[in-house]
Amino acid sequence: MTDSRPAHGAEASPLGAPAAYRNTYAPELLFPVPRAAKRAELGLGATLPFVGEDLWNAYEVSWLDPRGKPVVAMGEFRVPAVSPWLIESKSLKLYLNSFNATRFGAMGEVEARIAHDLIAVAGAPVVVRLFGLDAVPRHVTTLPGSLIDHLDVEISDYTPAPQHLRADAAQAVVSETLVSHLLKSNCLVTGQPDWATLYVRYRGAPIDRAGLLRYIVSFREHNEFHEQCVERIFVDLQTRCAPQSLAVWARYTRRGGLDINPYRASQPGDLPPNSGDPRQ
Repeated sequence: MTDSRPAHGAEASPLGAPAAYRNTYAPELLFPVPRAAKRAELGLGATLPFVGEDLWNAYEVSWLDPRGKPVVAMGEFRVPAVSPWLIESKSLKLYLNSFNATRFGAMGEVEARIAHDLIAVAGAPVVVRLFGLDAVPRHVTTLPGSLIDHLDVEISDYTPAPQHLRADAAQAVVSETLVSHLLKSNCLVTGQPDWATLYVRYRGAPIDRAGLLRYIVSFREHNEFHEQCVERIFVDLQTRCAPQSLAVWARYTRRGGLDINPYRASQPGDLPPNSGDPRQ
């Protein structure tokens, strides 16, 4: 089926523009951004070298019950990486705000409505779960892995520098997870800073840790959405280090009541747990 929506770029999104506050249900506030253009920059076409999802956590979800009493909840939204459209974050915040003065019969009705709308915008199945604050399963933890931030390295590149990535093919194959809290990029539209903890899980020739750290820090002045940064990191690691298997996960700090946690992997498998980074 051909999508008839106009191929608006990020520059047409509500990011960085004044926006009227809407507190009654308004699904038209959701703004899709096509993934294809940024993927083309990475040399990617219709066949993707990864699977994965964009895991959103929404901390400011509220509506009215049938008698006008507010209900508050947290939301978990899982958008598959194969969706042709990503959802622009400010538009999602504005959309969720539009529930604030709208009456619904039950949480399940709100959950179904959000799922319907996000599926329509993303162009692929989206899993939506809402939780009362007494039943939120998410907890804060640092996941297992070797932290590389203590390495004493000199750094001078602050735009993506994949030339720092290398693996020693003469060494025995390893399976490990490398972790850094030093990923910082900037919003593609507003230039505002985005902060994240990055997990790189792979099997293959040992990746040079100092080079990986220099590469991660090199995103510091780079302007891209969260999802695009993770895909760029995945492709650069796959190209430069040729691991047998690879998974990249970034846990970004929240902004506007939302955090985004893109995950990309070379093969299907168990998704990381939806546990919060200490900065989330």
